[in-house]
Amino acid sequence: MKRAQFEELLLQSLEHEKGGVKVYTAALACATNGDLKEEWQKYLGQTTKHVEKLESLCASLGIDTRAERPGQLVVRSVGEALVRAMELAQSAGDPSAAQIVAAECVVLAETKDHLDWELIVKCGEELSGSEAASVKQVADAIEDEEDEHLYHSRGWCRELWLQSLGMKALLPPPEERKHVKTAIGAARAEQAAERQR
Repeated sequence: MKRAQFEELLLQSLEHEKGGVKVYTAALACATNGDLKEEWQKYLGQTTKHVEKLESLCASLGIDTRAERPGQLVVRSVGEALVRAMELAQSAGDPSAAQIVAAECVVLAETKDHLDWELIVKCGEELSGSEAASVKQVADAIEDEEDEHLYHSRGWCRELWLQSLGMKALLPPPEERKHVKTAIGAARAEQAAERQR
């Protein structure tokens, strides 16, 4: 494994989690559904803790989180664009549409998060000793939450769109009601929803 690229992955992931705090803050301002607000408030708290855990992991691995690399700037720019998109949607004056835009932005952000943590786990398997243990400890604490964030958010986005289209929507989505944390579980929940429509 290329050590410099592993460090780049961790720093980009940290930058993305910091941006995630801003994404969830903006998304909460767009949320009109009470259950969705509650879900995103929970995810905002967890994402804030993810920032702290990644900062601690970087420190334990001797990675300077103050140095800015080009990849971090790109990741920051993407997060800022998601926040701007939600602000633009909110300023248009249609709260339902703004909520859908927020859900889409959360799904985009959580897709990157999910990939980052999948890669971090794989990198941890290449390490040894205390470094491997440190990565495993942080990944074990975060990866399930990231899975939930992605699959539940995708469900919310789909169901909010269905509702806006005048079609039968299941809110909260089946992914949330079934506490889905895997791709297989999400697919099963979506299939079950289709049978209920």
